[in-house]
Amino acid sequence: MLQIIIQGRGGQGAQTAGNLLAKAYFNEGRQVQAFASYGGARRGTPVSSFLRVDDKPVRLRCDIERADAILCFDASLLQGALLAAAHPQTLIVVNSARSPAEFRTALPGYRVVPVDGLAISRQAGLGRIVNSALLGGLARAVGDPPLELLERLLQAESPKLRDENVAACSAGYRAVEAQLAEAA
Repeated sequence: MLQIIIQGRGGQGAQTAGNLLAKAYFNEGRQVQAFASYGGARRGTPVSSFLRVDDKPVRLRCDIERADAILCFDASLLQGALLAAAHPQTLIVVNSARSPAEFRTALPGYRVVPVDGLAISRQAGLGRIVNSALLGGLARAVGDPPLELLERLLQAESPKLRDENVAACSAGYRAVEAQLAEAA
């Protein structure tokens, strides 16, 4: 079973990203459980989205305590309870312009893959909306769902700027792919 935590701040699109990722896995024919925690439910307060994905029905009904992957929309949230849910194999994809080397120094023992979602989104014409870029980065880091599936989903589900969202997703995917190739 793949367990994913998506952490962001209200208004950043973390909940939307969680819903899109759940739909992508469901469209792939997988069993999905998705739920959210809103905290204060205000813009700027921490919000979390949780996903469990498996080939068989997901019957576990508790919070995710040990994540296989974490998608973090704000690097300042990489602390406390969020990092406590990570183990040495957990992939942490974070929205940040900082280098992988900086994260190795700041968070030794964690597998952090930074994606400059803000730069990617601005270049794609989305302004500060980073969720498509980060979804692409997470998909490449985890190895699933396939990029083509995410692109089709964004084309169908984006309320506006469909081509821009697809471009940002592809660019996020390619950014992580280049980073992984460089590390190999």
